[in-house]
Amino acid sequence: MRPLKDAQLGAFTFFASALPHDVCGSNGLPLTPNSIKILGRFQILKTVTHPRLCQYVDISRGKHERLIVVAEHFESSLSDFQKQGKKASSEKVMQVAYELLEGLDFMNKHGMVHRALSAHNVLMDCKGNVKLAKFGLYHMTDHGADVDFPIGYPSYLAPEVIAQGSFHPSDSSHDEAPLPSGPKTDVWSLGVLLFELCAGRRLLQNIEISERLKFILTLGCMDDIVTVLAEEHGCLDAIKELPENVLELLRKCLTFLPSKRPTPAELLGDPVFNGVSCLYTPFKKPVSLFSSSLRCAHLELPDDISDLCKDDDEDYLSERAINEVYHLWCLAGGDLEKELTNKGIIQSKPPICTLANFVLEDGESFGQRRDRSFLLDDTTVTLSLCQLGNRLRDVAGEAYYPLLEDEQSSLPQSNSSNELSTTVKLPLIIRERDTEYQLIRIILFDRLLKAYPYKKNLVWKEARVDIPPLVRGLVWAALLAIEGDIQAKYESTDKDTPIPTDRQIEVDIPRCHQYDELLSSPQGHIKFRRVLKAWVVSHPDLVYWQGQYLLFH
Repeated sequence: MRPLKDAQLGAFTFFASALPHDVCGSNGLPLTPNSIKILGRFQILKTVTHPRLCQYVDISRGKHERLIVVAEHFESSLSDFQKQGKKASSEKVMQVAYELLEGLDFMNKHGMVHRALSAHNVLMDCKGNVKLAKFGLYHMTDHGADVDFPIGYPSYLAPEVIAQGSFHPSDSSHDEAPLPSGPKTDVWSLGVLLFELCAGRRLLQNIEISERLKFILTLGCMDDIVTVLAEEHGCLDAIKELPENVLELLRKCLTFLPSKRPTPAELLGDPVFNGVSCLYTPFKKPVSLFSSSLRCAHLELPDDISDLCKDDDEDYLSERAINEVYHLWCLAGGDLEKELTNKGIIQSKPPICTLANFVLEDGESFGQRRDRSFLLDDTTVTLSLCQLGNRLRDVAGEAYYPLLEDEQSSLPQSNSSNELSTTVKLPLIIRERDTEYQLIRIILFDRLLKAYPYKKNLVWKEARVDIPPLVRGLVWAALLAIEGDIQAKYESTDKDTPIPTDRQIEVDIPRCHQYDELLSSPQGHIKFRRVLKAWVVSHPDLVYWQGQYLLFH
């Protein structure tokens, strides 16, 4: 993951839909909780990295189907700009539009749609660049099927989404689920967002939600939706004064019929962005550890070598990867539920207030008020790093940049070097919970892995001491002498053609690993099944037997 830099860690929470306890699946096992399903789908979001998207870091499952999501966060958003009541310049509108389309297009290439695009989900970094937040909520909830609240905000919903109506799997009035939203849904939401920037006000805020939805549907009868919206909100003069390229962009985004509305990819190549696209360089995916490409191909030294010199008061921790900082935050005593409780997001209710008035013999209850806490509160709480900073204040700057040729580099000198020397002799379980010790070990292994395979001897040497849990997977891959583009080899392996061992694998996986949240999820089953099939196909001289899957855990 990319460095934390000027970003912060944010957390938000929601509830998954509860399932009945007396119903079993087709395999005779209890139904998989929706929170487990969401946790499984979330894992792919951690691999989606782009400058226009807020990086997802972790998801935590609590009681009563509560889920807490941790992601990169910024305090500033387009909503703050709207509250000032100012109109954005045409240059700013085109910049925001292009950067948003970059993020949406990257999502679409990974098979994802935002669906919850709104002003407060468009964050801004310190340089004024766009960062899309909560872009994975629609994906992780299976297009909203696993939660009791709708995904999206009424004023920004596309007409085709409103026309489909609300849906929940437990609702027997619907014969089948509506089609999932496509990329063009986000283009409409983008058009509404850009219109608000041009008009200097939010749309449809003074009428009831039901009236908002009706108004959006009636726009299908209008020839020029942009003009109708401007007249409705008393900003026709401001809209008419916009440059032609901005007006054309608004009209293309706010096209009522999705069949005529462009996709984010089509808009990025549209002539309206001819003066903007040249200011941006195409995104290059970071080279992974096990890759056939040259990892140092695009490294460049700054023109002024003094830029490499570090200030004495620099925040070295912000140079570490986001997932490293979060891991250390947890070790330093960070508690997600406590942070959300302190901000009033999680509120406890006396148990006696949750009792039903009466319960039938079959378990059906009556008289319970609907708990509004199960609805979505999309407030994001910033996680304070003060406690972590205080814990690491004695770590010298040199510890963040160890010299690999130094025999003592595994234990950098710092103000607390004597304590670290003592920590090495402690039991492994204590070392793995020591914040300062884990920081130094993670940094060291990060440097060694970046130098792999040239430093594989040092990897072996340090692994004999201990392996930090955060990098255990990559370190073990290095210890097993994995080289080359292993991901490409895996993808080229046929994992779809039926083979004789399919039946045994199908029986083994669902009934085992129920103690592990990720492996017990449907996505965990799918991934595990593909790994086992890839192993069987890659080793035709070997045989899969019952229980062999335990070796892959």
